[in-house]
Amino acid sequence: MELKVEHIETDFLVLGGGTAGCYAALTFSARSAAKVLIAEKANIKRSGCLAAGVNALNAYITTGHTPQDYVDYARTDAAGIVRGDLLISMSRGLNRAAQRLEEIGLTIQKNPDGSYMARGERNIKINGENIKPLLAAAVAKPQVTVLERVAACSYIMGADKRVAGAYLVGVDDPVLYVISARAVLCATGGAAGLYRPNNPGFSGHKMWYPPFNTGAGLAMGIQAGAEMTSLEMRFVALRCKDTIAPTGTLAQGMGARQINSLGRVYEQDYGLSTSARLYGTITENLEGRGPCFLRTVGATSEQDAEIEKAYLNMAPSQTLRWLESGLPPSQKNVEIEGTEPYIVGGHTASGYWVDTHRETTLKCLFAAGDVAGGCPQKYVTGALAEAEIATEAAISYMSDELKQTDIEQTQRIKVWLESHLMRTMPETGDTVDGLEEEMQALMDEQAGGITSNYQYSQASLEQAAAGIYSLSKRAKALSVPDMPELTYLLELRERLIVCRSLLAHLAARKESRWPGFAKHADYPEQDDSFRCYVNSKLEDGKVKVLFRDLVEEGEVYEHHDR
Repeated sequence: MELKVEHIETDFLVLGGGTAGCYAALTFSARSAAKVLIAEKANIKRSGCLAAGVNALNAYITTGHTPQDYVDYARTDAAGIVRGDLLISMSRGLNRAAQRLEEIGLTIQKNPDGSYMARGERNIKINGENIKPLLAAAVAKPQVTVLERVAACSYIMGADKRVAGAYLVGVDDPVLYVISARAVLCATGGAAGLYRPNNPGFSGHKMWYPPFNTGAGLAMGIQAGAEMTSLEMRFVALRCKDTIAPTGTLAQGMGARQINSLGRVYEQDYGLSTSARLYGTITENLEGRGPCFLRTVGATSEQDAEIEKAYLNMAPSQTLRWLESGLPPSQKNVEIEGTEPYIVGGHTASGYWVDTHRETTLKCLFAAGDVAGGCPQKYVTGALAEAEIATEAAISYMSDELKQTDIEQTQRIKVWLESHLMRTMPETGDTVDGLEEEMQALMDEQAGGITSNYQYSQASLEQAAAGIYSLSKRAKALSVPDMPELTYLLELRERLIVCRSLLAHLAARKESRWPGFAKHADYPEQDDSFRCYVNSKLEDGKVKVLFRDLVEEGEVYEHHDR
């Protein structure tokens, strides 16, 4: 099969039409007359982390609090490994982002005096089932082009590590898109599917993070030599068992406490950080006091109705379970469990190493949302705030000359993609699904997945690294019959690239700073000699680990003079 090459020129290219991507295009169109193109693998109306909706904006500066309070909360939760300069600039934009969402039609619940209704110290309640359709509708502007059903696979690299656009392939049609741009925003989301999930096989899609977020943007950056940060700060969500529905709605909306099988509240024994809540649950189970629950028994019928309605906004499977069983939260406690690990910079600090303008170490390439590192606890409004910051900085490049694409570079990409479409089936009988399952099993068992209670050792990481290297070689020999299967092959490749860098990060941090998210069996305690950023970049085909000093309170880090 031969790929048709289609060249497209735009001013601002946004990779990913999710939360940050749509808001970036909305911001750009309001502040510049130049052209913007959103490239999305699915359909922007229901893609990304907000596809199913959400029932609260979990990052908001409520009455009596300041942006600095939010910075302090995020720093404490991440045990100090954050970029304060990124957090403060993000925090200052949270309330503005919430107000903008209301302006485009989002229903934010209000108190009798008209103020937003808080849910805890940093959250406000919304009716958010339609939040993604609202964002998608808001970018329907003359200067915004939306290209859907395309998968990004590589950056177009110009001179001096300057990103001049991206290569994408059609998910359905045999087309190689060569999109040239003055500036590029990566907003492709984090990486799911690296580890074996709670519900494998037919129900493998029933996970916390979108299964279609495969680390594409992260892998593209790694391959291009961008510096990455804190990949070892994985995120493991504490969720309702089986449905993998969020637990925060119960904990904050109903005040439900974590209890063990003896009915004892255990959360205070381990701490109240996100990782500690998970670690306590793991430990209680290991020591024979599981299963663990959120104590909802004793709630009122009014609370039942409110909670069931809230879950319809984001995780209807949990509401269906209550209705089908006839046992609402007030009559049966909700069992909880941890998910598989994810790389997601909206909750932890993992992702691209960026400056305060959200520009990566590759010039003209910006990152926002789950791919941008150093700034955890973003959630929805934080991703929007970062998109705004990145877009404002990207506008400064609009006067730059649009670079011509290297013909030889395009031909190499075309030949590489076509080689997977033209081969006969290899004698090994390997398939994309088969290799993906092997990868997930390997990461689960040797690199701190569910099976090992999120624990690993230097020896197990070395074994995992050797396995990922072998799987990567086998993946290069795969053949696929059509474009959808080529997309799945590219997704496997992306996950393997991210796994390789992740393993290097896990091995480099010789301590256990976030025991719920990751426990190093050889170094089970926190060690302040590792109070630093673990960064990396690919050099000469090898992952080079870099240790950077923390950007302390009041300091600012920038890549370039602007």
